[in-house]
Order: sequence, then structure tokens, then C-alpha cells
Amino acid sequence: MAGNPTHTVTNQPPALVGYDVFGADRALVEAVERHTAAEVLDEVRSELSALGRAAGSAQVQEWGAQANEFPPRLRTHDRYGHRIDEVDFHPAWHRLLGKGVSAGLTNAWPRPAGHVRRAAGFLVWTQVDAGNCCPLSMTHAAVPALRADPALAAEWEPRLTSGIYDRGLRPAAEKAGALFGMGMTEKQGGSDVRANTTRARPLAEAGTYALTGHKWFCSAPMSDGFLVLAQAPAGLTCFLVPRVLPDGGRNPFLIQRLKDKLGNRSNASAEVEFDGTWARVVGEEGRGVRTIIDMVAATRLDCALGSAGLMRQAVAQAVHHCGHREAFGGRLIDKPLMRNVLADLALESEAATTLALRLAAAHDDGSEQERAFLRLAVPAAKYWITKRCAPLAVEAAECLGGNGYVEESGLPRLVRESPLNSVWEGAGNVQALDVLRALRREPGALDACLTEIGRAHGADHRLDRAVKDLFTELADLEGVEGRARRLVERLALVLQGSLLVRFAPPEVADAFCASRLGGDRGASFGTLPAGLDLASVVERARPVS
Repeated sequence: MAGNPTHTVTNQPPALVGYDVFGADRALVEAVERHTAAEVLDEVRSELSALGRAAGSAQVQEWGAQANEFPPRLRTHDRYGHRIDEVDFHPAWHRLLGKGVSAGLTNAWPRPAGHVRRAAGFLVWTQVDAGNCCPLSMTHAAVPALRADPALAAEWEPRLTSGIYDRGLRPAAEKAGALFGMGMTEKQGGSDVRANTTRARPLAEAGTYALTGHKWFCSAPMSDGFLVLAQAPAGLTCFLVPRVLPDGGRNPFLIQRLKDKLGNRSNASAEVEFDGTWARVVGEEGRGVRTIIDMVAATRLDCALGSAGLMRQAVAQAVHHCGHREAFGGRLIDKPLMRNVLADLALESEAATTLALRLAAAHDDGSEQERAFLRLAVPAAKYWITKRCAPLAVEAAECLGGNGYVEESGLPRLVRESPLNSVWEGAGNVQALDVLRALRREPGALDACLTEIGRAHGADHRLDRAVKDLFTELADLEGVEGRARRLVERLALVLQGSLLVRFAPPEVADAFCASRLGGDRGASFGTLPAGLDLASVVERARPVS
């Protein structure tokens, strides 16, 4: 019956839409201001706020939902039986990817504060849909690898950084913009890329090869080009594989199937076969890992940024919900136990954002000291930030109660997405081993990290004690592999603590040091010790007032 009062909806929070995702993130805004030169700061703020308003709009959020609800479909053949190996995407995917490209998320390299502004934008755009951020990341990261060959860089870099999304498979010379993917993983090797069996046979034209083999994971297979590893006569080598040859013919790039993944469903991840596939060598034959390592470092940073973005969106949704929802006579956000949970989540999110933006700033600096810092800090940050994403997303969903378990809330998509960055570009053990490798082979990397940490010396006694404990761990590297995760965790936490003590509000730094470095905390979120200003921590994390 119309007007029946049992159908009146009450005590349901409004949708979190119509806001500036960038401007509402105080930790991110302050990091951008801290790492951006004054002469371009207004430009950068304006650019990021425009992207933030788009990300917070109802329309763009609907695109994110649609791109995941209607995942890509593989078409191996056309109606006549010709092999075409194409992937069809929902229109929302193209809209999202086009916006990401035009917003400069593939274009950090030639601009003032380029990495900081691009990192902040990437963190913002991840909160709409993480899937389209995969090709954005790989396209951005391909640039330093291509620079190993100046001729290839001159040909491809303008397309990768053009800011134009030019979809469709055509010869790259005919396109205003291009996207790049990568293919390293094979079914028998996984992270052990030196076990790759794909073969590269030299052709008559200098620098060209024919590839034969199989790639177990190849994301964004509709990209215009791919950087892949294959065994050439001199050893493992990096190659550029275009999807379409200069004469317009299709390069043999046989998509066997699309992976049915836990999350990241808007993005196509494929198994592909190379069968006489034409490729150009990048860098020196036999030095493929060295050539592609800068691309890997850039995508690893994007894993940390992506997880920081997912965490921020999860916290924003939880705080927003609890700021409106009432139970037991008051708003959830004012209940001491819920406030403890929200503050704990907010600390984790801010620490991740602050460290990830510090790494982006190191890329912009480019000095020898900062490059050494990145060598150790990137795998440590990638390890820790991505590990913290999944438990945080689950806890944030619980803050919404049963509503957080319903697809319409958006939290289930964040939960499914949350483990990916920990796996992609080397899982946790790979990152931990990379840290050990840097400690043994590049002493300048540890010196650079300790210099960064030392800038906060004396500011907090719990941080100073944690640094001493880290020194104890570092003093005994015999048999360290079995405890490498413990060492990397401590390094990441000390880096985060040193940054928060220097730059975050006192209530944030105090709560972080008490719980993460002082050890006064339980095993789950919401176990922060008494005596902290948790209300201020939560208020700082509120997306809209």
C-alpha cells in the first residue's frame, strides 16, 4: 500500500559521491605540497583537483562499477574463421582508460614534479577502478626501459606520453597515442625469469628476431606494444613486440585464454603464444634483466601507490558510513570502540600514502643519493604497503556491517582487489630477497635509507628505539634469508615512522609510533592504546564533512 511507513528508509548514509577525491585526502594533499616546487604547485593542485572531482563524480564511479560488472571478452577469430586475437571491453573501460591517459598518468617523465603529480593522480584514479590502472602503469614504466635504445625511445616515447588514448589495433606510426604491456612470467618459472624458455632467433635485419614461446601472464593484451623477455643466443634479452607490424599485418600474438581472476576483473590478463613473432631487441643481447629492471622498479612503486589508493578509498567509505550511521543512541563514529578501529585504519592509510609519495619525489630528484634510496626503499615499501592492504580492506568492509558485504557498497570489489599488488611484480618473498640483495651488493642503498631515517632522530623515543632494533637486525646477516620478512617489515615501518614524525600532525605521529613502533597494540585493527587523540586522527581521514 502506498505510503506504508514500514517502507520509509532511515539511518542509511548518503552515497559518497560528488566530492574531490584528491582535495578531501589531507595526507595526500600535504605530501604533494611538500614535494612540489612552489612555481608549479598551483598548476599541480588544479590538475589533481580536476581529476579528483572526476573520480568522485557519480558518473565516473558508475563507469568503474560497469567495467567490473561486464568484464572483457576474448575473440580469437572473426566470423569467417580468420585469427584476430582481439579483446572486447565495455565502453566504460574505454572511458576510464581514456580519462587516465588524458590526465597524464602515462606521462611522468618530462614534466616538473612529474612523478609526484603522476603518483598522486594514480593513487586517486585507483579509487575508481584499479583494473584500468594496469595498462596506465605499464605504459608509464616502459619509458625508462626503452631509453636503453635511443632510436626506439625516439620512436615510441612521444606516443606513450602523448596524453591521447587512441584505441584500436593499427600500425603505431598511424596512431596519436599508444599503450604498452609486458610479458615476463612463464608457466615453468614464475618470478624466476632466468628459467624462461621463450626463444629468440636472429633475423637477417640487424636488431630483429623471431620469438617462439608462451607467456603465462600478459596483462592488457590489446596494448600496442609489449616488452618481453626471451632467450637469445647470448642469453636472456629484452625485446619490443608490436601488436601490429609496420605494413599493417598482425604480428603473431596468439591469445590462448583470458585469466578468470579473483579481482581486477575489468582488466584483461591473458596467456599468449609467440609463433615466429617479430620483435626488436631493446638494450644489449644477454642483458634483458638489466634492461627491464627500471620498468619493474616503476611498476613496483605503482603497486605501492595502487594499494595506498585502495586503502584510502576503503577508509573513506568506512569513515563516511560511520559518520552518518547511528546505533545504540549515537553515531558510530563517536563510539569509542569504532573510533579506535577507524583511527587504526586511518593511520595505516596515511603511512602508506606518505611513504609512496616520498618515493615518487625521489624519482623526480634523480640524484645518485636518491637513486640509492630507491633501490632499497621501493621493494621494502612494495612489500609492506601491499601486505597491509588486504586486512585493511576487510576491516573497513566490516565497519559497514552487512552493508559492506553487498556489492552495491563497493567494498567487496576493494576486498577482491586488495591482494593483487602484493602478488604482481614479485610477491612478498621476492621483494624481501631483493632487499637482501641490495644490502649485500649496494651498501650505498642502506646508507641512503639510514640518512633518510636519521632526519627524524630525537623526535620520538619510540622511533629511536625501533631504529636501534633495526640496526641489531642489520648487524647479523648470517642466515638472514629465513627472517628476511621480519627485517623488511621493520625497515618499512621505521621509514614510515620517520616520515610521519617529521611531517604528519602530532596526533597521527604519536598514535603511529605508539602502536607500530612502541608495540602497544594488539594483532587486529582497533587495538590502539589508551591516551591517544583518536578523534582528531579520524576527523583528518573524513572524506567530506
